[in-house]
Amino acid sequence: MTPNVLQWRSEEDTLKLIGILDRDSLMSFWDDRHTLLEGKKRLDLSELVRVDSAGLAMLVHVQNTPATSASQIVITGVSERLRTLIALYNLNEVLIIDGAELAS
Repeated sequence: MTPNVLQWRSEEDTLKLIGILDRDSLMSFWDDRHTLLEGKKRLDLSELVRVDSAGLAMLVHVQNTPATSASQIVITGVSERLRTLIALYNLNEVLIIDGAELAS
């Protein structure tokens, strides 16, 4: 059984999350989130294979408490499964996805 792994890669003004974002894997990111997100405008989720409700809660927190800038981080690369989870938690108007609020 492979362990839950979350990795990230910085690409100019974007931070790309890779792997699994769940309650077991997010603590390493959580501990360094301010440093990792400093100066970032986008959080790219296109290489995540799974996100659970704890991962979704972290995304809400990250987007609504920017590390060092006055503007919110835009979340990109959202899978259909994550869009469904966002809708189930009624967060369509809370998260800014791809530059616009998710349509209901």
